[in-house]
Amino acid sequence: MSIDTTDGRELRAVRSRAALFAAAVELVSGRGSANVPVTDLAEAAGVSRQLVYLHFADRDALLVAAAIDLARRELVFGEESGRAAVLATARHFAAHRAFYRALLTGPCAFALTTALTDLLAPGNRQVIRALFGDQVPAATADDLAVFVTGGAGALINAWLLSDEDPLDPEKLTDRLVRLMHTFGGLPEGDR
Repeated sequence: MSIDTTDGRELRAVRSRAALFAAAVELVSGRGSANVPVTDLAEAAGVSRQLVYLHFADRDALLVAAAIDLARRELVFGEESGRAAVLATARHFAAHRAFYRALLTGPCAFALTTALTDLLAPGNRQVIRALFGDQVPAATADDLAVFVTGGAGALINAWLLSDEDPLDPEKLTDRLVRLMHTFGGLPEGDR
């Protein structure tokens, strides 16, 4: 009789990844830099360096995965809309400013921006489809969603990198909502 250890291995892998993600957020935020050695990340997570490389191509891939995991866990997708969703997003980035700022000024900035656009664009696709329906081809709606997501991302990035402490999520939300309203993507009542 053989014992199936697949579930145990998968559970250990999930735990190891979670520990690495938590260590990445903590160390990068604390140091204010994405230049954290893999040895430090592994030690803080209680795993081996080899395990890090088993799961991730390199440190930057781990850091981007940690950022996407953080966003997925904390951003409320589909449960809020309009201004409430924008405000929740602004508050998330403000709460983790040190982490995102370090990544956006480090070698994984492009990969992070691309991954965040991939994560957030589907929500904007729904808005674009609701606004335009079948008036625009699906490919154009997809392009518009990426365009809107990238533009909002550029404003968020500039806010994270340049605004003085403390960040004001309400002010950023007002700016983004005004833009959404200007493009017709937000009903008047959500201003």
